[in-house]
Amino acid sequence: MMSRIKWHRSDSIGSTNTYLRELNGGDPDSDYEVAVADFQTAGRGQKGNTWESEQGKNLLFSILAHPHNLKVQEQFYISEAIALAVSDAVIAVIGPEFASGVSVKWSNDVYWKDFKMAGILIENTLQGERILDTVAGVGLDVNQEVFLSDAPNPISLKNITGRDFDRDALLGDIVDRFIGYMERSSEQERAEVDRLYRERLYRREGYYKFRDANGCFEACIEGIRPNGCLMLQTIGGEHRVYEFKQVQFILPGK
Repeated sequence: MMSRIKWHRSDSIGSTNTYLRELNGGDPDSDYEVAVADFQTAGRGQKGNTWESEQGKNLLFSILAHPHNLKVQEQFYISEAIALAVSDAVIAVIGPEFASGVSVKWSNDVYWKDFKMAGILIENTLQGERILDTVAGVGLDVNQEVFLSDAPNPISLKNITGRDFDRDALLGDIVDRFIGYMERSSEQERAEVDRLYRERLYRREGYYKFRDANGCFEACIEGIRPNGCLMLQTIGGEHRVYEFKQVQFILPGK
């Protein structure tokens, strides 16, 4: 059965996440709702950051879903689904000569080499052991060429390839892929998504510099726990586990 999608389009909006949140669960006749804007006046990222985006150049959108087949302790699957959907769609359009540089930086930023092309903000509404709904907001740099903010490492698809891209076609592909991942319900299907996510992790092999509350250290990624916690092993052999925002990747030159 085909999923029912309701679209909300705007030239300018405060925040697509906020817009969908204010729908209080959305249209009961729709399985998914998508809010997309050419410009956001109050776009939000993780840690309260704003997202720089030149009007009409990039993709700024949010998807409202009702993942009733997921338990609260499984909510990290939503991060995996949207991060894979975005990175899959990007790989499909930039071509094989650039695709090997695409990865997902834990928990769900999409990178090309050491540069950030997409940020994702997920907001869940929980009730007991149920996830009533989720809003996954995405900012993907598509055709913007110059970035003026103090963001450390932005990059767009045009910066990478030198080409312009059809934003509507790219959006449709991301939404379709996200729904495809969200509709997987068997344990075997979920395990496959977990595997794909882990294979696409940024810095999934080798030792790199990280920073936590106690300072800088070198470690390799051991894996991701089912609840989304990052497992690291320091160069000295110590095993550490971090929740989101408890540890930072130190980028080259920082």
